[in-house]
Amino acid sequence: MRWLSDLFAEAAESCADLPRLGALLGEVTLELGFDHFALLDHSSLSKPSGALIRIDNYPEAWAREIAERGYGSEDPVHRASRRTNAGFAWTEVGSLIALEPLHRTILERSKYHGLGGGFTIPANVPGEPGASCSFAVRSGRELPRSSLRCAELIGIRALYAARRLRGRTRRAQRPRLSRREVQCVKLVALGKTDWEIARILGLSVHTTRQYVKRARSAYDTVSRTQLVVYGLRDQWIGFEDAIPPNG
Repeated sequence: MRWLSDLFAEAAESCADLPRLGALLGEVTLELGFDHFALLDHSSLSKPSGALIRIDNYPEAWAREIAERGYGSEDPVHRASRRTNAGFAWTEVGSLIALEPLHRTILERSKYHGLGGGFTIPANVPGEPGASCSFAVRSGRELPRSSLRCAELIGIRALYAARRLRGRTRRAQRPRLSRREVQCVKLVALGKTDWEIARILGLSVHTTRQYVKRARSAYDTVSRTQLVVYGLRDQWIGFEDAIPPNG
């Protein structure tokens, strides 16, 4: 099916906007033997924004439940996407992350709404929001195993096209951080632990952890190092804030 990925790559390159890319993905999804697709910035599920990409044909009732119950930030497939750069079947999620009760609930609810097996292609690009392209079959159908390699190539091309169409400057997109969150990011940059930050700012360790967690969530990252990189990029902190004092 290599010819299909080549045709998609050529067509995606000529797409002028995201709706056209979505229509193209809808067509190729059926050609691959799947029923549904979703190409999105993961944070678009918890923080809807015109600056974030989200195109999909998932069941509407499932999309509403994700928004109403706040499942976006805990989606196990998206969390697993942060742990690999290779495409993976949803049955492999448990080998990539530790599945907690809420993760299992989300997977069960997706089945309730008609989603069966799926295959996800992650996009972990430095300086970009965490993203992925997923293909899924409806409940009761088998995953088209013979199409997975082609689906991965198409997913990569689709994600590349989406980034091209994003058409935005990073400075305009920087999330809002509170004064306390900025203070915590500066101290994280100096290598301070949450306990040390709490002592310096006169806060409880629990409160400090919440500030750091919210700052990481704003950038959709679980890494303190990435948080510092984004803080530098968006000028919440300067390079001098990331250099521990001598002695």
